[in-house]
Amino acid sequence: MFNSHHHLLDMSSSAQRTPENELDFIRDEEFDSKSGTDNMEAPNSGDDQADPNQPPNKKKRYHRHTQHQIQEMESFYKECNHPDDKQRKELGRRLGLEPLQVKFWFQNKRTQMKAQHERCENTQLRNENEKLRAENMRYKEALNNAACPHCGGPAAIGEMSFDEHHLRIENARLRDEIDRITGIAGKYVGKAAVNFSHPQLAPPEAPRSLDLAFGHQSGLLGEMYAAGDLLRTAVTGLTDAEKPMIIELAVTAMEELTRMAQTDEPLWISSSGIISTDTLCEEEYVRTFPRGIGPKSATLNSEASRHSAVVIMNHISLIEILMDVNQWTNVFAGLVSKAMTIEVLSTGVAGNYNGALQVMTAEFQVPSPLVPTRENYFVRYCKQHADGSWAVVDVSLDNLRPTSVLRCRRRPSGCVIKELANGYSKVTWVEHVEVDEKAVHDIYKPLVNSGIAFGAKRWVATLDRQCERLASALANNIPTGDVGIITSPAGRKSMQKLAERMVMSFCTGVGASTTHVWTMLSGSGADDVRVMTRKSIDDPGRPPGIVLSAATSFWLPVSPKRVFDFLRDENSRNEWDILSNGGNVQEMAHIANGRDPGNCVSLLRVNSGTNSNQSNMLILQESITDPTGSYVIYAPVDIVAMNTVLSGGDPDYVALLPSGFAILPDGPLNHHGGGNSEVGSAGGSLLTVAFQILVDSVPTAKLSLGSVATVNSLIKCTVEKIKGAVTSQNA
Repeated sequence: MFNSHHHLLDMSSSAQRTPENELDFIRDEEFDSKSGTDNMEAPNSGDDQADPNQPPNKKKRYHRHTQHQIQEMESFYKECNHPDDKQRKELGRRLGLEPLQVKFWFQNKRTQMKAQHERCENTQLRNENEKLRAENMRYKEALNNAACPHCGGPAAIGEMSFDEHHLRIENARLRDEIDRITGIAGKYVGKAAVNFSHPQLAPPEAPRSLDLAFGHQSGLLGEMYAAGDLLRTAVTGLTDAEKPMIIELAVTAMEELTRMAQTDEPLWISSSGIISTDTLCEEEYVRTFPRGIGPKSATLNSEASRHSAVVIMNHISLIEILMDVNQWTNVFAGLVSKAMTIEVLSTGVAGNYNGALQVMTAEFQVPSPLVPTRENYFVRYCKQHADGSWAVVDVSLDNLRPTSVLRCRRRPSGCVIKELANGYSKVTWVEHVEVDEKAVHDIYKPLVNSGIAFGAKRWVATLDRQCERLASALANNIPTGDVGIITSPAGRKSMQKLAERMVMSFCTGVGASTTHVWTMLSGSGADDVRVMTRKSIDDPGRPPGIVLSAATSFWLPVSPKRVFDFLRDENSRNEWDILSNGGNVQEMAHIANGRDPGNCVSLLRVNSGTNSNQSNMLILQESITDPTGSYVIYAPVDIVAMNTVLSGGDPDYVALLPSGFAILPDGPLNHHGGGNSEVGSAGGSLLTVAFQILVDSVPTAKLSLGSVATVNSLIKCTVEKIKGAVTSQNA
C-alpha cells in the first residue's frame, strides 16, 4: 500500500488560474483591440527591393478558417468566451489549428461582440435621451402657456390652482423617482442593468461558467451543489421583479458597510491583546441601523468583527480578485471551499468594476471535518466612492427566497479598500453573520464563538499572506548567497505554481464541505478518523485509480507556533513521517513567500536509511502561517518531473496527492498570551491531520476493508507519534 502511495504517474493536471497565468490572462486582454485572425509572420520573399544591409522585412499572411472550424469555435465561444491555454491547445488539435490561431480568433470575436454590444447600448441610450428631451419640452411648453385663472395673464407658481399645483408636485416626485432609478442603474449597477424597466432591451451579459480550480472535473459542478437546499433555490434564475429588489438591497447594504467600516466607538468595541480587533456592540448597531437589512433571527447567533491591515497589492488588483469568483476562491482556499456565480446583473461601468453586481453562492469552511461549513446565497456589489476608495459588499438573499432551514445569514459584510503609495492598499474588513453553531464540535466552539474561525481577522490575515506570496512570485531581485535558494525566474514560477495547486487540493479535501461524504470509522469523538474515497479516472493532477482521503482533528496542550515549527522542520521529520521510513530528510531548495520565514515552499530529499547517498524520493512542501492559523502541506513528487519543473517546465504535468496539517489556536488569540508579543506562543492547538493515498491504480476496483484499516492505522500511528514528540518537547 505504501508503494502505491509513492507511485506517481506523469500526467496532465487540471488548468488552474494562478497568479502567474493570471498575468497571461491580463496579457490576453491586451490583444483584444488587435485585428486579423491569427496573424502569422513569415520572411519576406526575395522579389521585394530592399537594402541588403538591412534585415529582411516580414509581412503578414492571413489564414482563412474553414466553415467547420468557425462553427466549432462559435459553439465553444457560447460556452466559454475566454479559453485558457489548455483549452486552446485542445481546440486547436481538434480543428487542425495552432493555439495562437485559436487565441487570436477568440480575441477578435470578443472585440466584435463588445463593439456590437456598445452599438446596441448607444442606440438604446440615445432613444431614452430623446424621450426625456421630448418630455422636458412638453413641460416647458405647459409652463409657458399656463394662464392665471383670475386675470388670464401669465401664471406664477403661487397663482396656480390647487389641481395644477398638485400635478406639478406629483410630476417633480416622478422625475425624482426617474433620476433615482437611473442613478442606480447607471452609477451603482451599470449599463447592463438598464433593462430592468425596459424589457425590449438586450439581456445582461451571461456569467462565465465556473472553472473549478481544485482538480475536479467541470462536469461535476451540478453534482457538487445539488445536495444543498440553498443552491436549488438559487439556480432557478432571477425574475424581472426580483432584480430591482436586489439592486435596492445591494445599495442599502453598501451604505451600511461603509458606515460600519468608518465608525468607531460606541458601535465597535476594540479589544486589547496580541492582535487588536473590533467586536460589534449589538445594542448600538440596532440604534445606528434601526431599519437594518431585515429583522434579526431569534434562532441564530450573531457574529460580527472588524479588522484592518495594509497589504502589498494595489487596489485595482484587489478588486479584480474579489470580483472574479475563481481568483477569490483560489486566494481564500482555506476559507472558501466552493463558490459559484449564479447571475451577473452588471459588469460595471467605465471599463472597471465600479457598479458590478453579481448573485453568488459560496460555502465557507474551517480546515477540519468537525466544523460544519456555512452556505450562503448572496449578492456581491462593488462601488467606487467619491473619495477614491472602493468597497465590495455581500448581503444574503435569503429573505428574497426563504429556505426551509436557515443555518447562516450574511448581513452586510465585505471590505473597504483605500489606495496608498507604492502599490500598497489599506483594507478594512467587516464580517457580520447570523449562524446556527449547534453542530460545531465542543473542542472548536471557543475558536468559532470568538469569531476567529470565520471572522474579519482571518480574512485579512489570509489576504495579507497571499499578497506577500504573489509579491514573492513576481520578485526578480533574489539573493544568490544562500544555499538552496532557487534563483531562476522560470524555475521559481513553476515550483510556486505547483505548490499552489497542492495547497488548494489539500484545503478542498480536509473540511466538512457538502461536496464530500465523510464516513466515521468509529464513534463520534474528536480523535476519530473520517475517511472518504474518490475515483479518479480522467481527473488531471491525480494518478488514476481509487484515492482514499483520511482526516482527524484533535487538541494538543502545546502552542500553535511550537506545533508548526516542529512539523515543518526537516530535521525532526523522521520522528513522525512514515514516508521518510527512518531516513534523513534534507532540504534541497526553497522559495521564501513573505517576511515570515515560516512561509516558504521547500523541496525535500529523503535519503534511505540503508544508503544515505541515494535519494529515493522527493517531497514538495509548503509551510504557511499567519496570526490566525498555520498549514504544513506536502506531497511526494516524481524526481524526473520535478527536475523539469525546476528547469522552468510546465508543472501541470506533475501528479500530486497532497497530505498535511492544519494548525489553529484553541480559542481567542489574546486569551492566553498576556503581554507576550509572539502570536500563538501560549495556549493549546487544534490540529487536523489529513492523508490522501492511492489505494488501487484501477479506477473500477472496489475499495477493500483492508485498505481502510491500513489507512486508519497509518493516521492513528502518525497522530500518536506527533503527540508524543511535541508534548515531550513542551515538558
